[in-house]
Formats: sequence, structure tokens, C-alpha cells
Amino acid sequence: MNTLINSTIEHADNQIIAPTMTAAKSGEVLRIGSGFEALAFRDKDFSGTMDPLVMVDHYIMTKPTFGAHPHAGLSAVSVIFEDSEGPFHNRDSLGNDFDIMPGDLYWLKAGSGVIHDESPRTGSKIHGLQVFVNLPAALRKSSPESLHVKAQNMPHIEYEGARVRVVLGQSNGVKGEQSPALPMTILDGQLHSNTTFSHALEMGENAWITVVSGELDVAVDGNPIRLVSGQATSISNVSSDTEATISMVNPSLKSVHFALFSGKPINETYVQKGPFIMGSEAEITQVEQDFSAGKLGKLV
Repeated sequence: MNTLINSTIEHADNQIIAPTMTAAKSGEVLRIGSGFEALAFRDKDFSGTMDPLVMVDHYIMTKPTFGAHPHAGLSAVSVIFEDSEGPFHNRDSLGNDFDIMPGDLYWLKAGSGVIHDESPRTGSKIHGLQVFVNLPAALRKSSPESLHVKAQNMPHIEYEGARVRVVLGQSNGVKGEQSPALPMTILDGQLHSNTTFSHALEMGENAWITVVSGELDVAVDGNPIRLVSGQATSISNVSSDTEATISMVNPSLKSVHFALFSGKPINETYVQKGPFIMGSEAEITQVEQDFSAGKLGKLV
């Protein structure tokens, strides 16, 4: 279990609020075939404080790896970094068939079930984050939906030494697109040496931050920790009646590239089996049977 770093705040009503931040956690190396390599982060490694995130793979993909596969009970989210090379071909049983380009976002709310396939076009090198976002029980049987946000349509927060893309949601008064499922903010940022960036968590939100490259000092209302490339931290236990501010500063001479996710936790128990998330083993068995029977749709 990770060590928790506490920052306590006393309000006028004498209520003690204690946001918690996990110690830096390194991703586990994951290789599949000859064309996929990732650093894998799982919710269990953060003692449940990634909620509503279930898993994040920081990956490089150069060859088709997974083939057509099902999803149900979750959102499968692809954040493609701008340094990717070439198109990422996306198909799904909603009828989508298009290329995701460097810098784009694709959010697939699987709900009751979809079939999905993403693969690099020949010669492409895709660098990004593959994220599973949980759905509350009330949405697990909802109709699938998708959102494709192109890089050129994403707003930026820019000032001397900082460039932060608002991939989804909002930060510092800058608003991007909204997810087709639960509200969430996703930021893709780069800071030069000694540059600071802050993001305010809304009441009751969790956050998860990873360093793609470089070094980053992260603090939530005090007590900073340092993350280096390939590490992540989560922030939880934010009061339901006040905001908390995450402060990030680049302490090194080289630029840092980070990604931040923030959203309200679902706080429900769940069962995950591969690409499925449900509330019980019986529901997992049922969705597996539905997949076998062709009820999750097909690629056109």
C-alpha cells in the first residue's frame, strides 16, 4: 500500500479537511507482441484513489496489437500525444471508421457494450495514454456514445514557460469539450524550467497526475512530492464543500511533460475482467455471454 502524504486545512467552522496525495508510484512495464510497450498504472496500486480511473497505460504502439475487441461497463479513452507520428485508425460498432491524429482525443463510452479496434497505420508510431474510466452502475447499461476531439479544436493555456492543452473539461477558466459520460478534466501540459502551473479541483474531486518526461514537483495545498518520468501520484479526500489547488513546478533545467486527470469518484465496488467492468461476477458472466452471442454489435 502506498504511503499517504497529508495536507490538513482548518476552516472557520473548525472542520478539518485533509486532501491526501500518494507517494510517487512507477508504472509497471507491459509489453504485448513486438509493437506495443507501456508503463501500466492500476487503481489497486493507488489503494483505490484513482477513482473514477481504473487503469492508465502510457504506451508506444507501432503495430496492430489487440485486434477487434469488446468493451462494456466503462469508457475507453485514448489521449494521443502531439509527438505521435502518423494516423491511428479507429473503428467501432457505432459505425465510426476514421483516423485519430497526433494530439487528438477519442472517448468511447461503451455502456451496454461495443466492439472496438484501434491500430497504427503502416509506418505510424503512436504515443499516448489508454485509459479505462469507470461508469456508475446506473450508466453501465446505457447506450454507447463516442466523442472525437481534434487537436486543432482543443483550447490552450499559454504563458511564458507554459503550454497546457485542455484536452477535455476546464482549467483556469479555459473550457474544452465535455465527456459523453461523467464530467472529467484532462490536461496535457509542458513546463519549462522553474515554471509553475496550478489547477483547482472542484469540490469532492480526485486527481491523477503522471510525468511523461522530465521532473515535476506536485503539491496540494502544501507538502510537495517529486515525480520523475514514468511516475504518477493520485490526490483524493478533497472536501465536498471547498476546492483544493494542485500546484506543479518544474524544478529541473529540462522541460517537463505531464498529464492530469480530475473528476469526482464513483465510490462503488466493481468487478473488472479484461475489457469489462460490472458490479458483480454474475454481470461479468452475462456480458461475456452477450459478446459470444454477437449482442455487442459488430464492425462494419
